[in-house]
Amino acid sequence: MQRRRRIIHTRRTVTGLALVGAISFVAGMTDAVGLMLFGDFVSFMTGNTTRAALDFAGGNFSHALTLFVAIWVFILGNALGIVVAHTVSARRAFVVLASVSVVLGIASAVPASYPRLEFFLVVLAMGMINATVEHIEGLPIGLTYVTGALSRFGRGIGRWLVGDRDTTSWLIQCVPWTGMAGGAVCGAFLTRYAPGQALWIVSLVTLAVALVTALLPRPLQLHFQLPIKPARNRASGRPQTDK
Repeated sequence: MQRRRRIIHTRRTVTGLALVGAISFVAGMTDAVGLMLFGDFVSFMTGNTTRAALDFAGGNFSHALTLFVAIWVFILGNALGIVVAHTVSARRAFVVLASVSVVLGIASAVPASYPRLEFFLVVLAMGMINATVEHIEGLPIGLTYVTGALSRFGRGIGRWLVGDRDTTSWLIQCVPWTGMAGGAVCGAFLTRYAPGQALWIVSLVTLAVALVTALLPRPLQLHFQLPIKPARNRASGRPQTDK
């Protein structure tokens, strides 16, 4: 029984890491394409916050407002991704990624005279994609940003150096960075040589990843997301139910 549990745990972890690597690759492609097409980040909201503050201080209020709106669009995308994942289908990873692909496809079809709309749609898609995988065996995973992953990786090295040998789970934090770095390189070359088709290609790559995730068993797709905790009645401490 114990051996079977270890095998199941290993399969879940390996599958989750492969999924994280693929999605981070898509996120890296999209971020590079977005940065080269629009001049702003579509998933790195820390950078957009700093740039918005600098623009605001420098009197460039229009661009600052665009970036502040982008931050809230990104937040909305994260919320929308969770809603889609938990209400549309049991195959959550597939549905979320397919939705992201559709949004990217719509963005690529926006006329060139509406660059801000195209930018906001791509930001929305990058927010949504974070709902695909929220954790792997209880460990938090970032898909469209890797600062947290690099921080956890560095702290893991520090703990190992001071004698903590209980776990090496921090090693998996290099997976999203590797995926995003590889995707960013591909996205940069793609935009350089085919700028007009870059978003279409990213949309198709996202759809391809979505189709692969459709093959994953339903319980496995559910396992990669945090469960929804119902509200509790303050008096009884029990979950509230609709009457």
